[in-house]
Formats: sequence, C-alpha cells, structure tokens
Amino acid sequence: MAKSIEIEKLALSIETAESAELSARLGAALSERFGARAEQTFSILARGEDGALIGGVNGLTHWRWAYVRHLWVAESWRGQGLGARLMGEAERFARDCGCVGVYIDTFERRVAAFYETLGFAPVGEIADFPPGHSRISLSKPLR
Repeated sequence: MAKSIEIEKLALSIETAESAELSARLGAALSERFGARAEQTFSILARGEDGALIGGVNGLTHWRWAYVRHLWVAESWRGQGLGARLMGEAERFARDCGCVGVYIDTFERRVAAFYETLGFAPVGEIADFPPGHSRISLSKPLR
C-alpha cells in the first residue's frame, strides 16, 4: 500500500529553516558518498591608485576544485590584461589550496574564447540559458 504524502510548494525570497535543512541533508549525503567538500570561499580584488575597485574574482573551493563564480573588470580597465592577471591569481590560490583544477561558466562566447586563451577547455553548454543565449562551462586542470 502506498504511503500518503503532502507536497508543500514554497516561493522563497529568503532562506527558511526548511530550505537550510534540505541543504544540510543533501550535504551530509554527498559527504558520506564523496568525502567532505572542504568548502572555502575566496575573493581576489584589484584596486586602482585611488583605492577604487577596478576588478575582482570570487568563488569557492570544494572537493579539490576551484569554482570561479564571478570575474569582473571595470570597463575602463578591460583589454589591458587585468582579467588574465586576476585569473592567474585565482589559479595560484587554487594551487596553494591543493586544488587539481579550476572551473568557470559564462553566457558569452567571446568571454569563453578569452578563458580558452588562458588554457580552459569547454566541457558543456546549456542552450537557451538565459533565453536566446547559452551557458558555457569550461574547466582547466592544474598540473
């Protein structure tokens, strides 16, 4: 005989105790199967002479991989090597943490091409995400 269950749908704009519990339970199951995530967040910032933020990278390390969640360079600093320098610092940080690779994603083909010049290789793509574009995932092993 099938058990009766109740499905509750929640639209959340903030994390609730229930969503935190779901996250914790999944995290425990994944750790049991694959080992501890050993998650660590990081940020690498670039500032101009006046102290203003001109670029940066943030992300996290887990399971011996670094995920670059965001790379941003101020418009006036683009094309001058700052993005490559920031990515180099992110790779250095990943190596120092014992990571075996770095991964990143983008919605723009020209940005994916930039990452490829840094040694990243495409590993997947989701079409029409966001609508009319693609989400391109790339990775780079660290030797």
